[in-house]
Amino acid sequence: MTTMTDASVREFKMPDVGEGLTEAEILKWYVQPGDTVTDGQVVCEVETAKAAVELPIPYDGVVRELRFPEGTTVDVGTSIIAVDVSGGGAAPTEAPAETVVQAPAEIPAEVTEEEAKPAARTPVLVGYGVSTSSTKRRPRKGAEATVPEAAVPEVTAPPATVPAPAQAIQAELNGHGPAPTVEGSRPLAKPPVRKLAKDLGVDLNTVTPSGPDGIITRDDVHAAVAPAPVAPAATPAPVTVPAPAPVATYDTARETRIPVKGVRKATAAAMVGSAFTAPHVTEFVTIDVTRTMKLVEELKRSDEFALEGLRVNPLLLIAKALLVAIKRNPDINASWDEANQEIVLKHYVNLGIAAATPRGLIVPNIKDAHTKTLPQLAQSLGELVSTAREGKTSPAAIQGGTVTITNVGVFGVDTGTPILNPGESAILAVGAIKLQPWVHKGKVKPRRVTTLALSFDHRLVDGELGSKVLADVAAILEQPKRLITWA
Repeated sequence: MTTMTDASVREFKMPDVGEGLTEAEILKWYVQPGDTVTDGQVVCEVETAKAAVELPIPYDGVVRELRFPEGTTVDVGTSIIAVDVSGGGAAPTEAPAETVVQAPAEIPAEVTEEEAKPAARTPVLVGYGVSTSSTKRRPRKGAEATVPEAAVPEVTAPPATVPAPAQAIQAELNGHGPAPTVEGSRPLAKPPVRKLAKDLGVDLNTVTPSGPDGIITRDDVHAAVAPAPVAPAATPAPVTVPAPAPVATYDTARETRIPVKGVRKATAAAMVGSAFTAPHVTEFVTIDVTRTMKLVEELKRSDEFALEGLRVNPLLLIAKALLVAIKRNPDINASWDEANQEIVLKHYVNLGIAAATPRGLIVPNIKDAHTKTLPQLAQSLGELVSTAREGKTSPAAIQGGTVTITNVGVFGVDTGTPILNPGESAILAVGAIKLQPWVHKGKVKPRRVTTLALSFDHRLVDGELGSKVLADVAAILEQPKRLITWA
């Protein structure tokens, strides 16, 4: 990254737009080098582990350089854009070239200019400096090793038993080359070559070596069997070497790899942490919501909702039913403090609504949902959903949730076992509302039926409390007039 030394150039660093975030991905730049910017102007959009956020520049000036391209994940505190605040004309047409730390300029006289070129491009590790390598090539196998004359023992044996030259023997011992063939000794060959000869039925004593110092190579073994001899009938058939299995190939065009980052990465980490930290218990109940569906249709036509353009759907009444159930059973609205080994009761309800977005699943919440009237709750739900779909949910809207609703019914799913959001004690899953045969007033009739599933943290919510909350939600949705009598 280029370092600006001009005092008139201000560096805008990646801010921490959430609580304790360490990085963010640059999604889109709204300015380019040479553009004039003013204090408060949005220059880029970034995605954190919580949401997509637009970043405003805090001063006036001319964009000198964009430090990173779109799609780059940048650590918090790293400069992402340089702005010339001197007010003196446009920025250069070309951004300064990236600074490359090079090796020392002085080149020893014995090193040619051509040999010195790669060293000038050698990357440098911070704190270690330029590597002044003095490494040498390892001697090739088979090359003669030089042994001091004093180390060579005097040969006094008769010529018939004279071993190979001492230099070659010492080279073999040092791992620099094979020992020569000694008359009457075992033929020299490496283990793989010996195995090949065994598989092909070749006697190494009959093979003429061509390798250095009399070593037998694979080619020598193959040459020994190349001419297919005409063997007598009693001669065993030559050993057939099985052909190697074909190497499996894969068509990369049939797969797509998606980097896990931003919201999706944070969601994955949170769900794994929740699943293996909080002991989950899930209870289910199937109910007749025909009366609730009739009330939804009546509210759509009412002046309080129709004139204000408020959207009314089953989720609105389900949310209200859960809020009433929490009011009747406030101990479910709590969290577990692992550090202090305490249960923290919340005297407010920040109702989270799971929303599927192009960037992944997020759970923004309605602050102080327990204080809102039904029309106010409808307005908050509408704003929450539209903002999430546009990818404009702020980090603050995602933080501080206490209880969550996830509506899997919109996908035609009957129910599921939802995983708790970290820091929350309960989550309610709502299944698809379907027309099904149901016993109503002693007769089987087609009724609107759905299944609710409530998962809760068994460290602070026991079976009785969890069952009471789920039963209350079910009772309200079966008889929605309880929204008035129980509220």
